[in-house]
Amino acid sequence: MGITDKISHAAERKAFETIPDGKWAHYTQRLIRENDPYILKTFLTNAAYEGGFRGYQTAQETAEKYDINVPWLILMDPTSACNMHCTGCWAAEYGHKQSLPFEEMDRVLTEAKALGTHACLFTGGEPLPGGKVAGGEPLLRKKDIIRLCEKHRDMAFHAFTNGTLIDEDFCQEMLRVGNFFVSISVEGFEEANDGRRGRGHFQKALDAMDLMRSHRIPFGVSICYTSRNYKVVTSDEFLDLLISKGCVFAWYFHYMPVGLNADTSLLLTPEQRTYMKDRVREIRGVTGGKELYCIDFQNDGEFAGGCVAVGCIYCHTNAAGDVEPCVFIHYSSANIREKSFLECLQQPLFKLYRQGQPFNGNHLRPCPMLENPELLPKMVAESGAHSTDLEAPESAEHLCEKCRAYADCWKPEADRLWGQEHP
Repeated sequence: MGITDKISHAAERKAFETIPDGKWAHYTQRLIRENDPYILKTFLTNAAYEGGFRGYQTAQETAEKYDINVPWLILMDPTSACNMHCTGCWAAEYGHKQSLPFEEMDRVLTEAKALGTHACLFTGGEPLPGGKVAGGEPLLRKKDIIRLCEKHRDMAFHAFTNGTLIDEDFCQEMLRVGNFFVSISVEGFEEANDGRRGRGHFQKALDAMDLMRSHRIPFGVSICYTSRNYKVVTSDEFLDLLISKGCVFAWYFHYMPVGLNADTSLLLTPEQRTYMKDRVREIRGVTGGKELYCIDFQNDGEFAGGCVAVGCIYCHTNAAGDVEPCVFIHYSSANIREKSFLECLQQPLFKLYRQGQPFNGNHLRPCPMLENPELLPKMVAESGAHSTDLEAPESAEHLCEKCRAYADCWKPEADRLWGQEHP
């Protein structure tokens, strides 16, 4: 089954096809009308043909040959440095110490393409408020990112960014290369957003959106939802603002209690998570909702067959070169500075992931950390993987213990919902 089938809901797709003048037809028309045709063409060529067709065939052959998962896309942290001082984030104090040279990133991408991977997503500390992922602002390395886009013309590139470094010159570079676009991280309206990111960030993010829209550059947003902001970031008012700025898609990420000092009060209650699941599907429904395509990675597990980590869809390389199963799970026994990318995919932890996926027959409980916290410590121990946390190492037991109460509370509700939707 190809990537399109993995992430698409069959019923929604069928309904869309029967409504030629419906909501998503209008969305497509707006996408074409308001965005640069070269960028759209390049994205479709690289993501759909190179990644979804030609690359997928190569990836399947590679996976069978080596008994591994080959990721559809690579998540990579070019740097752990950041230009902001967000509350609860360590990057400004610590993160400047780690960086991936251009030559290392280039080599990994070259090796990944040979295996069938044709997409790269540059990450950093986005989008996690309160806890942390890896720190860093990818666009601090925007010159090297553009060089990679130039050299790897058959790849689609994307970055999660705070948006503050997007200027006129960079917009011109994005238009020139055509195979790079961004998602800007926001956490609600001005008060909530700037309360963590600092005064003026919300307006800077909106200014970046306006600038990209003026150049007809498509972009999305990255949103971490928590017990405190889940209704605001899915409200009509918030979504209407994003659409008015030209936003065409939104990534919704469930808060993960990563890090020694992570705030577990930000984890959602079962009722709040159910609201999120239903609301996102309402937003992107065939009728009603909004002309904005949304993906909720935790609640859309059923469309991907469960957990998307360790090559089922992606894997993550941090700014120190450690290849990790997931952007939220910082354990590894393989580093790109010591091994080829293929050898990194063959590491014991990734093998155990492959053997265990899906981790639960209920795909509303896909993660071996958040919803099945008994599983990750076992895999880390058996594989001999070590913590790759760049600030303070955290044992898998300590990490998953913070998820145990959440998992126990969510299980009955998740099982009820799954039973209703899959009788």
